Amino acid sequence: MKAHVNTPLKSGLILFTLGFVGVISALPLIPQLMALQPEKPPIPLFLLQILSTLQSSVILGGLIALGLYCAPKVALGAPIIRGYLENKNVSSLLGSIIKPAIVGGTLGAILIMAFWKMMETHLPQSFLANAESFLPPWYTRLLYGGITEELLIRWGLMSFFVWLTFKYTQKNVGPVKAYNYILANLVTALLFGLAHLPVASLLSTEITPALVFYIITGNAIFGVIAGWLFWRKGIECAIVAHMVCHLVVMFIQLMAS
Repeated sequence: MKAHVNTPLKSGLILFTLGFVGVISALPLIPQLMALQPEKPPIPLFLLQILSTLQSSVILGGLIALGLYCAPKVALGAPIIRGYLENKNVSSLLGSIIKPAIVGGTLGAILIMAFWKMMETHLPQSFLANAESFLPPWYTRLLYGGITEELLIRWGLMSFFVWLTFKYTQKNVGPVKAYNYILANLVTALLFGLAHLPVASLLSTEITPALVFYIITGNAIFGVIAGWLFWRKGIECAIVAHMVCHLVVMFIQLMAS
């Protein structure tokens, strides 16, 4: 009984540690983003990085806690981490997510690159020029994009929205119906896209409807795939798929250069 009681806390610590690694990996982006600002920041760069890390850590911790509360109530979870903590056969659990993660990540990458090609001629020239030079390090894409973003968006927010709709439409009664997951997935995918707008605004001297549409839709495309994998296979599958998506995109970009 004691091990079972401690499982949520241990799961939360593991999830936070993984997400925090992603937060640290994003620190090199701050100087690049500050270089795009018309004015220098009022505080030293190292202090800005410390404050950014603290802020990101608090948000990460809050959303992981939110997911720990909501996810079990609506049959969402982290089955591999839970299996590890309960001394189950983790290798079989890992094997069950590899294929859907690779397929989902690859499909997402192909759709994202196809959407980029479709929208490229409609985007501001300043955005195209800055986006070409502003390339996050590969490890930031994998660790922050792959892990931290999934914990924030899927584990925290999607779990919350599924729980919220289940609570008010089904009154917490019976098995969770599919529409709760579908609605929450669409909402969080859109929020995932919206969350990328601040960076896009730094990369472009003008914010056009086409740019807004591209940023929201382009990111939401994979968001929907990741949300479906989280629903069906657990947060670890969504994380691996997100990493695969970045790897395939980087490979396509390398081949095109």
